[in-house]
Amino acid sequence: MSDQDQLRAGRDVDLPVRQVVEAEFVNDAPPVPRPSWRQQFMNAWRRSPRVPLWAKDRVHAVQAAKDVTVTVVRSPFRFLGAVVRGLVVAVRWWRSWVTVRDYREAAEQSEKLADKFADIRALTLFRWKVTGATVAAVAVAGMVGWLLYGPRALWLAVAVVAVALAVLGRRRDGSPGRRAVLAGPRTLTWTMDPQVLVDAFRDAKLIGKDETLRLVHRATRQGEGWAVTVDLPATRKAVDVVKNRDALASALAVDEIQLSVERVRGNGGHAGRVAMWVADEDPYSAPPIRTPLLMVERWDAWRPVPFGTDARARRIDLPLVWTSVLIGAIPRQGKTMAERLAAAGMILDPYVRLYVADFKNGKDWKAAEQVAHRFMAGDDSEYVLRFVDWLVELVADVQARYRRMQDLDDVTCPESKVTPAMSRDVALGMPITALVVDEVQIPLEDRTPVEVQGKKMTAGEYCGELLMWLAKKAPAAGVILVLATQRPDGKTIPSGLRAVLGSRFALRVMDWRDSNIILGEQMNTRGYDSSRLLPSHKGVGILRPDGETQAGADVLALTVRTFYMPNEDWREICQRGRALREAEGTLTGHAAGQEAQPVLDHAAVAKAIGGGAPAPADAERVDEIEIEIELPEPLASVVDYLNEDGRDFVPSAELADALGVELTAFGRDMAKLGCGSTRDRVPTDDGVKQVRGYAVADIRTAAERHRDAAVIEGEVIDHDDR
Repeated sequence: MSDQDQLRAGRDVDLPVRQVVEAEFVNDAPPVPRPSWRQQFMNAWRRSPRVPLWAKDRVHAVQAAKDVTVTVVRSPFRFLGAVVRGLVVAVRWWRSWVTVRDYREAAEQSEKLADKFADIRALTLFRWKVTGATVAAVAVAGMVGWLLYGPRALWLAVAVVAVALAVLGRRRDGSPGRRAVLAGPRTLTWTMDPQVLVDAFRDAKLIGKDETLRLVHRATRQGEGWAVTVDLPATRKAVDVVKNRDALASALAVDEIQLSVERVRGNGGHAGRVAMWVADEDPYSAPPIRTPLLMVERWDAWRPVPFGTDARARRIDLPLVWTSVLIGAIPRQGKTMAERLAAAGMILDPYVRLYVADFKNGKDWKAAEQVAHRFMAGDDSEYVLRFVDWLVELVADVQARYRRMQDLDDVTCPESKVTPAMSRDVALGMPITALVVDEVQIPLEDRTPVEVQGKKMTAGEYCGELLMWLAKKAPAAGVILVLATQRPDGKTIPSGLRAVLGSRFALRVMDWRDSNIILGEQMNTRGYDSSRLLPSHKGVGILRPDGETQAGADVLALTVRTFYMPNEDWREICQRGRALREAEGTLTGHAAGQEAQPVLDHAAVAKAIGGGAPAPADAERVDEIEIEIELPEPLASVVDYLNEDGRDFVPSAELADALGVELTAFGRDMAKLGCGSTRDRVPTDDGVKQVRGYAVADIRTAAERHRDAAVIEGEVIDHDDR
């Protein structure tokens, strides 16, 4: 240890230093030798991407040798297969050439095959002669070559032909007979070539072979699809394009749910102008969108309620004031959610009074109990009779509103209608009142006997008369009906009630008859049939609004996907509606714990729904039958179609085409209803022809027979006996 180390050790006795050894660092590693030129070459060879694997590794070399051996062994068979395929391709081409197929197809497309038949036959004979001459020339050349050069010439010719056929029949995209076809439909071709769109209209039989379209607006990108507006040829109608949307979708190679076709109306349109929109994919396959009402604190019931979106993702709002709504569907298609969407906007308006009747008796409407002026949930006759009392109360309220309107000045009440200021004036007592009924078929089908002013009837019939009166006269007084049913048939909902319900929303149903009952007669012939909706499209339906929507004021109907509102969102909206009513002091009735019985005046109500001056008993009976008796389909549609027709005979094909049904099934249904077909002569463009059809007198007789049978079965009572 050096003196310096000893000095350091003496200064810090706590440092655990035992011994310090003096040494010198020596690097004894051997020098790395420089690689030889051979090693450098091998490293570069193995790392080069241009050298194949079989030349780098022994294992890959062995596998490559095996592959080469297999290829050599299989090559004769592959060559023979290519020759056979090439021979098939050559024979097909020769057959198409010798039969003048291209010329024939062109004549068929121009509908001039008969005029060109002689030319086609002459050209076919000429090409057969050319074929015979070519075969003879090849045979002579082969004989000459065999005589001059022996068999080697023939073998050489056979080898050349075999190679040519093998090249022709090789398995490669783009070769003759093996042309690669792009996968997928012809969806976007028409956006680049308008002639493809014209051909699609021709293929769908919407325009003639010699007719064409006129582009009003070229194909442009709108949302998640392409839009185009065209003018049809003269005398062609846009309603026919809407009706045959499926045929046009097939011609464009897209699903009909992706194709939207509308007639352009108003100042910028006419009867032959069509607006089309083709979606890139199924517009209803995306996850549903939650209702925008979750983003607002309150809503004005006089504004249309956010209801859903159409195929172009445009928001569709549903007008509610001054109209009534009918929602129909088979179970589990989103009917109740659609009805709750309509009610949600009115719940968020603290000045709206709610009557909620849940005849399903589930939990869907339980949250509305905290905001409803009157609420009930049940499906027994007891609840039906209570519902009748509600309707009587509403009828009396509407009558009282009209009486009070007579005393108001023209500034407060310009017309015999409730205004926004009147509905919010507590002193006037005319708030917007919404009657929301789920499963309305239950009270309408109830057979509990009731007696009203000496008139005996069932509770269901009385409900139908009261609802019909409210749907006719109550909207102008500020009373709205929102009805939903899963039994959209003629016996459940009377035709007189359906006729006065302004807005209709039809989700998926079983057949076109049920769709027509909800949307209106012959709506399927106009291209609107909710039975064609897919089962996977929950909440998708056809909306026929009574008022202007974002799609335009002149749109007859449109397909809409309703917004999504789960139970937690529904409860939040109901809680928000209760808080708004408590703040405004408008919480009344059931929600406020006031279970007062409705004030009923059955005499005044019976007088109101009975109409004006009394009529003879026979006339009253006929009117009652015409309103309450519903003819079965398709007899009802046939009678409506022949309403003002003065003919004595109508062809079956005309009826089937007008109703949009299959001819055989239509004849079978008419025969079951006691109306058989017959043959008669009718004038046509080609002269008088004998066709099968129906005598109008037989149709009317069958209709009267069904009305009489329904009267006897329902025990319709004359007014004289009441």
